Amino acid sequence: MVVVKNEIMPKLEVLAQSFQKFLYEDDEQFLENMKTKNLAGDDVSRYQHWEWTQGVGLYGLYQLAYELDRKDYLDFLKSFYDKEISLGLPAKNVNTCAPLLTLGFLLRDTGKEEYRKVCHEWAEAIMHEFARTEEGGIQHRTSDSENTGELWDDTLFMTVMFLALMGEIEDNNEYREEARYQFLLHIKYLVDHKTGLLYHGWTFEGHHNFAEALWGRGNCWFTIAIPEYLDIADVTGADRKFLVEAFLQQVKALEKYQDEGMWHTLVDDPSSYLEASATCGFAYGILKAVRLGLIDEKYREVGMKALEPMMKLIDLDGTVNQVSYGTPMGRESKDFYKGIEIKPMPYGQALAMLFLLEILKV
Repeated sequence: MVVVKNEIMPKLEVLAQSFQKFLYEDDEQFLENMKTKNLAGDDVSRYQHWEWTQGVGLYGLYQLAYELDRKDYLDFLKSFYDKEISLGLPAKNVNTCAPLLTLGFLLRDTGKEEYRKVCHEWAEAIMHEFARTEEGGIQHRTSDSENTGELWDDTLFMTVMFLALMGEIEDNNEYREEARYQFLLHIKYLVDHKTGLLYHGWTFEGHHNFAEALWGRGNCWFTIAIPEYLDIADVTGADRKFLVEAFLQQVKALEKYQDEGMWHTLVDDPSSYLEASATCGFAYGILKAVRLGLIDEKYREVGMKALEPMMKLIDLDGTVNQVSYGTPMGRESKDFYKGIEIKPMPYGQALAMLFLLEILKV
């Protein structure tokens, strides 16, 4: 199957349209859970369209709008943020920070004072209000779970990327240094030294990596975050070398475990199902890293192998199939990850958009 530009562009269009529809659809399962586990005790309705699931999707749409010069997509994003800000944002935590990354880019592009106020307030909250683990890690506190003393690989994309961006926008070295430290600390405790992949989490209370699951989508947040971070921030010297080498070791493992162009939801376990969102995230991060010169050109083929199976998984209406639902920590068994249901989600569209957009740049 040879895929050409005139096949990718229509896919990107339907993905963007599908995401805009998904953005305003309620996640009934999440909202039902929040009725009993809302840690902040605020209005549950404020989380309907402002969580990590929407945040990742907003970032995908922004990148598409920016790279393809689509004013209609930018107008949609601005309308979304203006509406949500006027209604009042939910409580601040790692996952509700995710939509701030795109808002930060809109602030950079527009200089809008209302965006500046919100972004600065949330960046300051990350620095001075968010719970910390031992050694100063950002505790993965979410809307419905405290996760005391825990580091999760999701945090780098959901929260730290926004802080890094604000460090550049505000020329704030405190933000810059904190973002860099969080990357280094998460690598220290999450990398599996046997494979180069990342465990889902680490607990300072039990001093272990839970079920030691090398979870697909969790790993893909790292694959995305490293080239994104190094593209946003001017990281040099030993820190840059450390980040690139950790990334390279992960890519080598991904090359080893790739299965007919895709990856399994437990990357090293072929008995677990193949999963689309992680596949798109891996392929996107690898291709962007090649384009930025972070890793050797030979890894381009690894990213490109994902194109054929992913094109088949995108329906005519933009639905991305074979996407796993939101996944909490598998605390005792790797089998927990195999049981996560497959369900179309906004981040499925987002990661597919990022992947296909990077293909166009190739």
